[in-house]
Amino acid sequence: MDLRLHTTISSATMSARAGRNSDEVVLSQPLWDYLTAGQQHVAEFQAKHGLCVVRQSESPGCCTVRLRPSEGEGPVSTATRKAFISLCRAVHKEMTKQVTPKRKRSLREALRRVSGRDEGGPRRSQRQKLRKEQATEFEEQPPSQESPSVKIEGEEEPSCSICMGEMVEKKTLDKCGHSFCKSCLERAFQVKRACPVCRLVYGQLVGNQPHNGRMIVEREPDLELPGHEGYGCICIIYSFLPGIQGEEHPNPGVCYPGTDRVAYLPDSPEGNRALAMLRKAFDQRLIFTIGTSMTTGMNNVITWNDIHHKTCIWGGPRCFGYPDPTYLVRVMEELREKGVTAD
Repeated sequence: MDLRLHTTISSATMSARAGRNSDEVVLSQPLWDYLTAGQQHVAEFQAKHGLCVVRQSESPGCCTVRLRPSEGEGPVSTATRKAFISLCRAVHKEMTKQVTPKRKRSLREALRRVSGRDEGGPRRSQRQKLRKEQATEFEEQPPSQESPSVKIEGEEEPSCSICMGEMVEKKTLDKCGHSFCKSCLERAFQVKRACPVCRLVYGQLVGNQPHNGRMIVEREPDLELPGHEGYGCICIIYSFLPGIQGEEHPNPGVCYPGTDRVAYLPDSPEGNRALAMLRKAFDQRLIFTIGTSMTTGMNNVITWNDIHHKTCIWGGPRCFGYPDPTYLVRVMEELREKGVTAD
């Protein structure tokens, strides 16, 4: 499925619109950066609707995000997508309100400095007189002397792409060179340790998956998955004992029950690459978390995180099974977004 966009969408005129598929939304890149940079909008929406909002692809000025169920896979209703678009447009108005007053204040301050007045602006006759004085002063300067009010090209102060305002305590990332306000970058890194502009991962992501789990791999050479005929089957068994939530969990000190989950991959070259990446993600405690089950509604239980697994052999995507031609590509992309590679 080709998710690339063939038209450029201006971030100044577009906040959010429906994508090509029923679970996609196209929005401007500055809006996506604002939504994911330490803000609570996406987290609250995901908790309310039981979804994961994942950035799917990017083109100049905009990006495509995909709405997915928190557990497994399945269709997203039109009402849910409309609710997310409404959220994006509300946040876009919020961004505009935050940026516009600052610019107006800056213009007023510049006018006061030029006119020498503390309040208001000069009258028409005063403006004409001021222009004549400035022209005379410029003509009297020697040709070699550069006016101190002339700004050298290329010295424009950059703005923070997270808050869209002036840079405060500028912090530059060493790998990609993008700069942000120090406080804005710290809040963004609390959500995900990756550059908000180019998504380059900094450091190793570590989740809050319980420590007492095991990942067991078994191979069934005589079992073929639909769509992957000619290859055997890899069975992944995740097993967790009961335990007590730690400080990184929603309710520290509260008990959680144990669980066993089984997932399936084709025993093909692509399937084994996905298996190696899932092993790394499990060691980094990214596969599971503790929260509310979207299936049973129970609280304080071990649930899937936002890395999708095939928990059935048959039935297709609606039953979290095979055939699903793009599943291996999707799951490896989800892992790469978390900094997990096959190397």
